[in-house]
Amino acid sequence: MSSAAPGASSGKAAAASGEMATVDGLTHEGEGVVHAGKTVFVAGALPGERIRLRRTRRHRQHDDGELLEVLQPSALRVTPRCAHFGVCGGCLLQHLSSDAQLAAKQQQLRDALERVAKVTPGRWLPPLAGPVWGYRRRARLGAKFVRKKDRVVVGFRERAAPYVAQLAGCEVLCRPAAELIAPLAAMLTGLAIREHVPQIEVAVADNATALVLRVLKTPPAADLEQLTVFAAAHGVRLYLQPGGLGSVQPLGPAAEPLHYTLPRFGVQLQFEPTDFIQVNGAINEALVARALELLEPAADSRLLDLFCGLGNFTLALARHAAHVVGVEGDAALIERARGNARRNGIANAEFHVANLAVAPAAHGCPWLRQSYSHVLLDPPRTGAREVLAAVAALAPRRVLYISCHPGSLARDLGVLVHEHGFTVEAVGVVDMFPHTAHVESLALLSRAAAVV
Repeated sequence: MSSAAPGASSGKAAAASGEMATVDGLTHEGEGVVHAGKTVFVAGALPGERIRLRRTRRHRQHDDGELLEVLQPSALRVTPRCAHFGVCGGCLLQHLSSDAQLAAKQQQLRDALERVAKVTPGRWLPPLAGPVWGYRRRARLGAKFVRKKDRVVVGFRERAAPYVAQLAGCEVLCRPAAELIAPLAAMLTGLAIREHVPQIEVAVADNATALVLRVLKTPPAADLEQLTVFAAAHGVRLYLQPGGLGSVQPLGPAAEPLHYTLPRFGVQLQFEPTDFIQVNGAINEALVARALELLEPAADSRLLDLFCGLGNFTLALARHAAHVVGVEGDAALIERARGNARRNGIANAEFHVANLAVAPAAHGCPWLRQSYSHVLLDPPRTGAREVLAAVAALAPRRVLYISCHPGSLARDLGVLVHEHGFTVEAVGVVDMFPHTAHVESLALLSRAAAVV
């Protein structure tokens, strides 16, 4: 039985103009792969499906295609929950069942380890999974005044175009942010500076919801009044950002700092609305718990946390180790980490500012002159290549690498294994971003028996 796919063209003429093909797999971006002459990538198509497509753009190695019709759907296909699926680029995989999404991400990770790292882990961990709807507590939304519509639209970028998708709501954002998109767009439409608000940062804390408006022009008094009324009516905090991150200021008097809690560890972390925090709160807490489980620190353990941010892992692990050291390149985050340690009564943690994008030298890094039994790495997408030699020189018993990109993880694991004598004990997928193509994962390493 055939069916039109979300975002697919409709009408007999469009369907008749396409070519029929079978989908062979998924790209790392969640697009269907069709090998029919020249390979074509088709958004919205799933492996095993018989589809009708139209090639829309040609490249040297592949073509891009538009899904016109699903002739034989996959058993793994589900009905997308969001009315904007297919247009909004925030989610790419809502048409694939959650279990199948996890399986696809695990396969992508497995392929990267085999192809790039030339490594087979000792065991595969069960995926860390949690809520798949209403999970996203941090997001960056676009805003744009569209003259033809005479209104501001607010949303993520469109999937196949450089425009802001006009959203009425969002199924993956945490409440109340999920329901604020349409009211926010309506309020912005009424501002004098409506053409000068290009971006909105969303941060949903345990104690408040914050919206940071990037403003390219100073709001007049009437605009400030409308913003104040909106914040009060919807119970949110508004911040204005006229310049860089240092220019963010609350609209109105300062309030209690934003915070989130890790109840299992008795830790509360304060943060600023533009700070990096893990997007998925439930998965973050489960990830911290798994880090403790895998690292197995003892009462006499000394732990180094590289790319520590505001202390998300550092402070929780400090509850179970003799001493922990956190290192991060952002001085503001380190100050927050130190403050979080003080407020939580954690005296066995210290923090240092260091640029981890360059190879650290022991003579210039006091934290490198200490000894450690355990190391945790949680780098950005680019990975941790520059610090791997320093980590190996510390000769820790265990290293836990938390990754947000399979390619950089595989590259770095290959270095640690083949150049520094580590063994990959366990690897697992972390479902931090359900319905997206983002693959987060973790890998536990230990020193190979032959290395002293």
